[in-house]
Amino acid sequence: MNKDLKDLIRILSLFDMEEESENVTSELLHKICEQTTDPVRSDKHDYLLSHLDEVKALFRGRFAGISAGCKENNCDSCIIKKWCNHYRNICQSKEEALEEPIYADFFCGAGGLSWGFHRAGFKLSLANDIQECCIDTIALNHPEISGKHIIAGDINDVLSNIEAVSKYANVDVVIGGPPCQGFSMANRQRLIDDPRNHLYKSFIQAIKILNPKFFVMENVRGMLGARKQIEEDFFNINYTATAHILNAQNFGVPQNRRRVIFIGNRLGVDNEEIFEEIFDIANGRHDYVLADALCGMPPLKAKRRANATEVEDSESGYTFALRGDQDSNAYIETINEGRDIRIQFNHKARYNNERDIEIFRRMTPGDNSADPKIADIMPYKRREKIFKDKYFKLEPDKPCKTITAHMKFDCNMYIHPSQARGLTPREAARIQSYPDDYFFRGSFTKTYMQVGNSVPPLLSEAIAIALKKKLQEVH
Repeated sequence: MNKDLKDLIRILSLFDMEEESENVTSELLHKICEQTTDPVRSDKHDYLLSHLDEVKALFRGRFAGISAGCKENNCDSCIIKKWCNHYRNICQSKEEALEEPIYADFFCGAGGLSWGFHRAGFKLSLANDIQECCIDTIALNHPEISGKHIIAGDINDVLSNIEAVSKYANVDVVIGGPPCQGFSMANRQRLIDDPRNHLYKSFIQAIKILNPKFFVMENVRGMLGARKQIEEDFFNINYTATAHILNAQNFGVPQNRRRVIFIGNRLGVDNEEIFEEIFDIANGRHDYVLADALCGMPPLKAKRRANATEVEDSESGYTFALRGDQDSNAYIETINEGRDIRIQFNHKARYNNERDIEIFRRMTPGDNSADPKIADIMPYKRREKIFKDKYFKLEPDKPCKTITAHMKFDCNMYIHPSQARGLTPREAARIQSYPDDYFFRGSFTKTYMQVGNSVPPLLSEAIAIALKKKLQEVH
């Protein structure tokens, strides 16, 4: 069955079933599976037509939670709008009519950098990543653009077909975080010539081809050591580039996350003016801590059954669940932009063995592997100095340590401050400043990977706001 329809059955199953006429079922299904030019979701329409009776039987009685709003065309508040072709068609028509700056996103991941630009009012022309699950996630959460412009695959294949896959002919900003696995601090080998950095080279080629007014490149702090090389590489394609290390916690993100950000342009603009605007935005943001991000999250217990990530229950959580009434705060309102979100996505605890659960239980916030309270059961006792952060219990009254993709292996370095378990993907996403209605698709471990590799959207938004202001000045 179509992937969207599978998700919808699980979401709608959260609500009480009620008797409804066959006409109501048919009408709503035809809206959800409306014909579309989006090749990623056109198969939903084809599947409905070829399996009409089967699909109607599966969905009959399941629309009680949305049928009234759907009849009134109250699409914006619908809980399944991202999965609905009718809503997506409306969003795409509205987006095309907007006069806003345009961006393209390479190495987009799950879309953290993109979501910040979306919040700032930019229009997406193209997104690309090698990971299928990342493309699945970003495409679902951007109903305003057809899936034919959000492409899984090698960046070089995309660049060779750029005119066909871009939504808009001209792009104002190119953004991305190309992996750079090798760089020479001593300049023994130029960064762009190192074969390990072929993706960085492709990112430069993307900018050369698309010829945007500005670009943004995000990377690990170590890249700052190759700043001169990078500036030269961009100068060779007629761009001036400037770099600063930005810490997400200065931009309203409850996380200590430092990354180097390169901003460049071909207009003769002083990039430092853009960074000054970014720092001004940071000065206006509130500071938040881990407890702010975890506010209202339903308590869970670690899963006790190994190799059973697809098995879900009330103790360890669900991929889809009803949110109910939850406490909120200024941080939650900021990331959710005031939306009334009725479904809890991706809040599911991972498996831990009994030893780890006991370690988690004994530890107090701020404790690591060297703490005497766990010395008798610590599995890395002989190497505790090397592995002192193998276990770490997070501190609720401080910004969280940097969320990383290592969470896909285990969450022992991200132990919940008051529950004997690791963070869930949803909690990690909150710490990254993703909204609660941003659904991460893919396997359970892949959701951790997507969240951990992301640029926090609130940080990205500050960059996008500063660039938008500069674009308006030079227009």
